Amino acid sequence: MSEQQHYEFFKVIQDYVDQASKIANLPPHVTSILSQPKNELIVHFPVRMDNGETRMFKGYRIQHNNVLGPYKGGMRYHETVTLDDLKALAAMMTWKCALMEIPFGGGKGGVKMNPRELSSNELMRVTRRFTHALGSNIGPEYDIPAPDVGTNAQVMAWMMDTYMNTVGHVEKNAQKRVVTGKSLACGGSRGREKATAQGLIHCITEWADEKNFKLEGKTAIIQGFGNVGGNTGLLLSKLGVSTIAVGDHSGYLSNPEGFNSHKLADHVKQHGSIAGYEAGHSITREEFFATKADLFLPAALENQVGIAEAKMLQVRMVGEGANGPCTPEGEKILLQRGIDILPDVLANSGGVTVSYYEWVQNKRSETWDLEEVDTKLEIAMKRGYHRTSTYAREHSCSMRVAAYALALQNIAAAYAERDIFP
Repeated sequence: MSEQQHYEFFKVIQDYVDQASKIANLPPHVTSILSQPKNELIVHFPVRMDNGETRMFKGYRIQHNNVLGPYKGGMRYHETVTLDDLKALAAMMTWKCALMEIPFGGGKGGVKMNPRELSSNELMRVTRRFTHALGSNIGPEYDIPAPDVGTNAQVMAWMMDTYMNTVGHVEKNAQKRVVTGKSLACGGSRGREKATAQGLIHCITEWADEKNFKLEGKTAIIQGFGNVGGNTGLLLSKLGVSTIAVGDHSGYLSNPEGFNSHKLADHVKQHGSIAGYEAGHSITREEFFATKADLFLPAALENQVGIAEAKMLQVRMVGEGANGPCTPEGEKILLQRGIDILPDVLANSGGVTVSYYEWVQNKRSETWDLEEVDTKLEIAMKRGYHRTSTYAREHSCSMRVAAYALALQNIAAAYAERDIFP
């Protein structure tokens, strides 16, 4: 996709910041500080592959801003990882944390490779070498990685274990919170795996209440059926919303009767994609975007809904489970057509919110039950939604610009009181 290669994700994010800065009356020096990350790290490290060969890998960690707290953000293993994209994603983490009033700043990192081509042992060695190469550039009070595209709880366990084994053995167990998104056995939080999807669902239900839109009996199409998309499908089915078309890197499937989200999620866990799932017939990408439904939930990669897709979509609302799925041009068309957008900065911030809860539990040596985590997340997401919705109405701007403006105001307040050292 030629548009994909020329898509300047970081510039897109900065344009939104510029729009929001004007509405929020941000001091110019704060806009200037936030226009670039504080640190951009690039590491090259060797890994011995299963066949005995040594292969060089390129890893990144972008630390955007830490005025509100330690850097926080995912580690992405994907063949399209670039410095520009990670800068954009790190900045988005800054806005998410500031919007949700979580005492973290924004970070993002990753390794440029296709994890599906590596064995489990190779993946472990890549993760351990990458963590070692980052050294003290990550830490439980400094920069806290989490899972992202191509990584999971297992990758976090390897990362945590590597980091723990590089500090003094007396302090070893105090380092558990160096990463979040861990399995329960390794100090993770209940509810973390579904957190991003759960946060999105809270935004959808609040939007539906606001619009007097009855969700039961409605339909959805979901792009990406990994952690976020899969859990969104499961949670939607509990609300009586049926998923009638899905897609991922392997292609697109349709089932007008509605997919069994449990069975489809199990298939994806087993096979790594929706390919080969029998309870649906294959459709093209164009047919997927033209499928008439009530909700469209992009939960794959950025830059998926451009001008063509925005014209094809026949939905009432787009809920961004992924980061940056709509291009500015695509968003403009959707809004002109009266299609509501729940922006990523708000809609998928459930993940970092529960990551914060996991970090707090590790710090206090506590384990919260699922009910406590779910209740805290629900309160946080609904508060975030209503603050954003109210701001958008009062300032006659889009939900996205409202979310950015609220985040920027929180950061600007910290800079106003702390000033700049020295």
